[in-house]
Amino acid sequence: MSDAYAHPEVLVETAWVAEHLSDPAVRIAEVDYDPVANYQMGHIPGSVLLDWRRDINDPVRRDILGPEQLSRLFGQSGIGPGTTLVLYGDFNNWFAAFAFWTFKYYGVADVRLMNGGRRKWIDEDRPLTREVPSPPPTHYPVPRPDERLRAYYDEVRALLPEVRSGKAALVDVRGPKEFTGEITAPPEYPNEHAQRGGHIPGAANIPWALAVREDGTFKSRAELEDLYRSKGVLPDREIVTYCRIGERSSHTWFVLRYLLGYPDVRNYDGSWTEWGNQIRSPIEKP
Repeated sequence: MSDAYAHPEVLVETAWVAEHLSDPAVRIAEVDYDPVANYQMGHIPGSVLLDWRRDINDPVRRDILGPEQLSRLFGQSGIGPGTTLVLYGDFNNWFAAFAFWTFKYYGVADVRLMNGGRRKWIDEDRPLTREVPSPPPTHYPVPRPDERLRAYYDEVRALLPEVRSGKAALVDVRGPKEFTGEITAPPEYPNEHAQRGGHIPGAANIPWALAVREDGTFKSRAELEDLYRSKGVLPDREIVTYCRIGERSSHTWFVLRYLLGYPDVRNYDGSWTEWGNQIRSPIEKP
């Protein structure tokens, strides 16, 4: 098998971004866990901020933004139907990947991730600015969601017999202590706990960070193939990824669907904050 990624067009390098800073057909957007500590201190010139809490999530419901909200967000961010949208962010692109998954769910045609994220751009001593751009508004038509990319609680629960029989796979991308139930959220996320710890029955624990190198860039296709195949996550199976709130699982969803080309991968963005709080959810613990 070729070591080229299955869909290399969705991953761009920092050098490519640097060459397209003044390209009117390209819009760069930063998506951080903490935009105050990052974007406001310095960002890629010309990049707009997409706040994952305020912009990518619905402000009232526990849900991602709706289609009309996305249309308004893109319109005010200068993103049109023909725009190439490049996403990057902190934490090795956690929330940039979450935005990528959300936008693909809504059928955005040309959206990409910058390999290595914010950290790699800074490590290479590339330019930063505090100037906030004011892109000309655009009209972005209200999109229709592609439900083939998203999994819901009842669907995941109904999939458990297939997981037990080996016809489907659940990938828990959290850290080992979250998987075993020793903790329900990392210490830096004190408000994102669930009532119960553990994991969905039959899930394979493959932490998201195993897919990236020391510098935050993605490992080679061969390395990624070995990683997921060794855990029984095969391309001929129906696969659902999950974490705690859906951001890290979006990162693994991106790896499986776009870098490895697995055809049937969905992200369960309700993840453990839903499963671990749902009455009578089946849970496994060591």
